[in-house]
Amino acid sequence: DPNLWREIMDESQQALADGADLYPQIAGRPFGMLIGHQCDYHPFRERPSYEALMSLPFEERVVELRRPEVREAILSEKVEHADPMAAYIMSSFGKLFPLGEPLDYEPTPEQSIAAIAEREGRSPEEVLYDRMLDQDGRELILFPLLNYSDGNCDPIYEMIHHPRAALGLGDGGAHCGIICDASITTFMLSHWVRDRKRGPKIPVELAVRRMTRDTAELYGLCDRGLLKPGYKADVNIIDLDQVSLHLPTMQFDLPAGGRRLLQRADGYRYTIVSGQVTMEDGEPTGALPGGLIRGERSAPA
Repeated sequence: DPNLWREIMDESQQALADGADLYPQIAGRPFGMLIGHQCDYHPFRERPSYEALMSLPFEERVVELRRPEVREAILSEKVEHADPMAAYIMSSFGKLFPLGEPLDYEPTPEQSIAAIAEREGRSPEEVLYDRMLDQDGRELILFPLLNYSDGNCDPIYEMIHHPRAALGLGDGGAHCGIICDASITTFMLSHWVRDRKRGPKIPVELAVRRMTRDTAELYGLCDRGLLKPGYKADVNIIDLDQVSLHLPTMQFDLPAGGRRLLQRADGYRYTIVSGQVTMEDGEPTGALPGGLIRGERSAPA
């Protein structure tokens, strides 16, 4: 139900009237997964001719995938997908969008794999195969599972303005080979504050408050989130005109060579924690002043 979120928000308001303080979490952009040759999963992964290439180094695999005979073999193979998600993806070409550069997390229906295939007179599988080989095989396909039933971010705009909503809801830790939502904070500043074309934007002061003071108060960390004497000196100094995201990249630095998606951001001049500069122009300074928080914090007297 595309409107279920409204019912949940209404229930949170009713719960407040009944004495229960509930805050539904929301995501600041479409929430789903990224599909690519380096990701944990993509729909060609189970095909025998693709499986035969998995032992190759990534760059060599991309070379093989570009060969016409390999492409033809993979596209001709039909498999019974063991994973239900695979079958869902292969029936959802209208919901698959090349992320591209500059990144577009609010794509139009005309940008979908299905629409591209119709315009070009090709099958959606062919288009998906070829687009995944863009960016030297590192292109990512956005598959929004939630927050995009209307094909735009207008419902998210409403959620962000709802008084009971709490900005959060990232699942990258559990699925770090297909999800990279730690960048939602940068997306709030770049897309919602500055770049949005398909609907209203959000004032910078609202976006910042949602990510700082509102979050701090929700979790009982009342000693931070405000630029006032006596409060914890955690500050980001940004160049709002330059705030932007790069295409996520895959790193293999987890235990046993495990993979995780990373996404670099520009426009952060300084990150200050407890009064010490920990990041300067996106690079760590070596300062590590952070510490364990064991419970709630009271506001300074």
